[in-house]
Amino acid sequence: MMIDNLIPSSSSYPIIQVSSRRKTVKAKCSLACEYLTEKDYIDLLWTTLSEFPGVLVTLWIIDRIGRKKTMALSFLVFSLCSLLLFLCVGRKVLTVLLFIARAFISGGFQAAYVYTPEVYPTATRALGLGTCSGVARVGALITPFIAQVMLESSVYLTLVVYSGCCLLAALASCLLPIETKGRGLQESTHREWGQEMFGRGVPRSNSGSQG
Repeated sequence: MMIDNLIPSSSSYPIIQVSSRRKTVKAKCSLACEYLTEKDYIDLLWTTLSEFPGVLVTLWIIDRIGRKKTMALSFLVFSLCSLLLFLCVGRKVLTVLLFIARAFISGGFQAAYVYTPEVYPTATRALGLGTCSGVARVGALITPFIAQVMLESSVYLTLVVYSGCCLLAALASCLLPIETKGRGLQESTHREWGQEMFGRGVPRSNSGSQG
């Protein structure tokens, strides 16, 4: 669960950086800053707005294919779009790929936030959600430094690293032991929850059956 919360929170930043660095004009000031053109700002606006359809797509599929498959699909699509950036594509195609990538990584992050509180029992729900949220914040904190250093070296190295991390997150999503689709919030004890995690039993009660 920590991987599924860490990766999406840290993967949108390099997309923002790639969308601006691939289309900058030569700097003229002594501080070597890079000027963005009007088209750059428009493209950045489009890739930012992609989070709205990303959330809507997640809302539509999460109760149809399940939480685990939704997260895995989101991470896989992000990785595919990132790897397609290796191709020599035009500005419009680049913007479309970045739009789709950011939409799905945003959707994967929201799916993780739906799944996390559902999978933990009441006794540890706050602790589990808080821990995963904290790990996600750590990812969001360190990724600007990592991405900036790698982008200075190679844009393609950055794409490989973040695509690989999202493939790892997709695999981790598929290996999660519990699918919470159609499953009520659990009131089980620590022991019952542990038995369900390892496939040795099912908790006896949930919030939907409480009087």
